Amino acid sequence: MAWFKRSPWVLHYNATSCNGCDIEVIACLTPLYDLERFGIINTGNPKHSDILLVTGSVNEKSKHVLKTLYEQMPNPRAVVAVGLCACSGCVFQDCYNVLGGADKVVPVDVYVPGCAARPESIIDGVLKACGILEEKYAQQKNTQQQSIKA
Repeated sequence: MAWFKRSPWVLHYNATSCNGCDIEVIACLTPLYDLERFGIINTGNPKHSDILLVTGSVNEKSKHVLKTLYEQMPNPRAVVAVGLCACSGCVFQDCYNVLGGADKVVPVDVYVPGCAARPESIIDGVLKACGILEEKYAQQKNTQQQSIKA
């Protein structure tokens, strides 16, 4: 894990799920899987978070909350869609009030499929998001340096 320059903070948002994926996300934080061993910290404040974990399909009411949470996060940021509902809307995609997956509202960087997604898959998705976050951070730093030189 040499690419970790700082501890990324994760914010979990349940759009409208059955709570299956939510239980698996919480399982990632237990001593059995221990996501924190990678330096990843769970937070409840979007202004402190680097990675947004979204579970459940997005409907008309939750799209505003999801967009607001995403906009409150500092740049660079990464979004992980956990479970089939967050990836595509799953069996609920044809419901009258369901928009689909999280990518209908915010840009998603990593998709973690499964119903419910396994903790190992979620951890792998979060670690991939950490890599994407580091790339975005490097790009942002290069852009800032170029603007200073100009």
